[in-house]
Amino acid sequence: MADDSATIELSHSELREVAGYAAACAHPALAIFDRERPDDERPRAAIDAALSFATGAARSRRLRDCAWAAARAAQETRDAGLVAASEAARAAVAAAGAAFLHPLARATQVKHILAAAAHAARAFEVSTADDPAIGANQIAQSRILATPVVVDVLKRYPRAPLGGGRVGELMRQLDALLR
Repeated sequence: MADDSATIELSHSELREVAGYAAACAHPALAIFDRERPDDERPRAAIDAALSFATGAARSRRLRDCAWAAARAAQETRDAGLVAASEAARAAVAAAGAAFLHPLARATQVKHILAAAAHAARAFEVSTADDPAIGANQIAQSRILATPVVVDVLKRYPRAPLGGGRVGELMRQLDALLR
């Protein structure tokens, strides 16, 4: 485990792999968002931007703008009482944010790797009356999606941070499974 002041070796291709993983984890939750807001493309655009980066596009202002737009969609759905849709949109935000993983040995950076999966799992839980078995199943699916490169990158960082409510718990569960 790295200490908090150290930097981590992180290649551009590894960063792309992490972004692709985050997008793959967030994508299934789009169905939850789309049920509530079928005409709102902001979370889908954020995931698409992450996938574009993962497959060779530049880490650009567009990626950041899509993440901010999806964050607004998450807030709007939360304000409307649509918690599952909000969590799905947050998964999309996290997918776009994965492209901004920093090579700093801080536990908070693990969120860039695992938050998309944790928010997607929470979206599925909330959409099924808070059934933790559904979240556990989604975390298991996210484990399967993790490539050896993603696991290797994750292991360079400290373990996922404490806190964060249920999403934090899900993130720590996935972190433990992947290590």
